[in-house]
Amino acid sequence: QVQLEESGGGLVQAGGSLKLSCLAPGRSFNNYAMGWFRRAPGKEQEFVAAITRSRSTYYADSVKGRFTISRDNAENTVYLQMNNLKPEDSAVYYCVRHFAATRPRDNPAEYDYWGQGTQVTVSA
Repeated sequence: QVQLEESGGGLVQAGGSLKLSCLAPGRSFNNYAMGWFRRAPGKEQEFVAAITRSRSTYYADSVKGRFTISRDNAENTVYLQMNNLKPEDSAVYYCVRHFAATRPRDNPAEYDYWGQGTQVTVSA
């Protein structure tokens, strides 16, 4: 069982920044792509970003140019730097582990472990 532990959510004004962290304890962290999804009230969960073992990155169109995903394999941690936040970015953000053989995509079924989520609220 892999427990993903998110932190860093909070309340911020539009235009502000937040940095989410996800700790993934265990020796296998380096072997997997990692990512972030989000779910806003009344909406479907949405792919946000992913990073492969070789640090190739993928982003949803809605966050390109504003969000940056990164990883520190020595610390078993993946990050999501979120800049120029907008009210529509408000959601619960989930850290996920990608297990499929393909490159990480926006299909939730390709991710086998999910964190508990951290709330991000952006006020207008």
